Amino acid sequence: MITVRNISTYHEKHPTVITIGTFDGVHIGHRKILDKIINHAKPTELKSSVLTFFPHPRMVLQKDADIKLLNTIDEKIMILERLGLDVLIIHPFTKDFSRLTATEFVRDILVNTLNTKRVIIGYDHRFGRNRTANITDLIAFGNALDFTVDEIPAQEIDDVSVSSTKIRKALEEGDITTANNYLGYEYMLTGTISKGKGIGRQLGFPTANLTIAENYKLIPKNGAYTVKSTLMGKTVYGMMNIGYNPTVNGTSKSIEINFFDFNADLYDKKIQVDILARLRDEHKFESVDALKLQLAKDKERSIQLIRK
Repeated sequence: MITVRNISTYHEKHPTVITIGTFDGVHIGHRKILDKIINHAKPTELKSSVLTFFPHPRMVLQKDADIKLLNTIDEKIMILERLGLDVLIIHPFTKDFSRLTATEFVRDILVNTLNTKRVIIGYDHRFGRNRTANITDLIAFGNALDFTVDEIPAQEIDDVSVSSTKIRKALEEGDITTANNYLGYEYMLTGTISKGKGIGRQLGFPTANLTIAENYKLIPKNGAYTVKSTLMGKTVYGMMNIGYNPTVNGTSKSIEINFFDFNADLYDKKIQVDILARLRDEHKFESVDALKLQLAKDKERSIQLIRK
């Protein structure tokens, strides 16, 4: 069971092996580092730990408030727990925090607060005010403050040519296949089921409307997708539409899921939806009947994809 702490409530003095970063998406490139700290901790008395930040530093430092993230905090916690991480420390990222010198960051946070005994980090990691300190500086701090530094070399990281930015771009373009390959898992949307206008039911395809509270969560390109979810302990497949429902004169963006072979009340329940494949763009059809015909085709294609 993963332990999740805000830096201000982290009081454990258990020694840690740690890595540092935003880890948005926890993708296959991140896994290079995470696997190392988890595997290193297992035969030792160190706890495998990640120090991450929220909000994303770009939101604070670059006034990039519109940046969309691949994971909500809860999704990130779930993925890291699945990997076997012991501790996730979430540090509120503020302008004041960004002004900490490298010495203050290492001494006050890594050593005095987190009891760091080993840092495993990528070759290009930079830290401290204006990101002026680098891996060489971190090794020097380690020598002075009694922790070791393992550098993951360029070749090992660059061999996996993956970045959170590339995944965001793929999702914005509707390329769910590339996004899922880079993530190493199906891209997920997590939200609460709310009441819609009942149009799907009128069309013969009743839908659950997914409302996502976190406005920073990246929603893939509008269109139809094949999805799956775990509902009441059972894997359930379906199809999802993201968009404005132009054929029925929709005016607001919605996320609607038609689950196959499932009929139970989901209102107000929080669910996770995994996106398996993209079916098509959103279109305005000539008539409601044309839309119903397309939905039937979407369902058939989804079933074929699921069977594969």
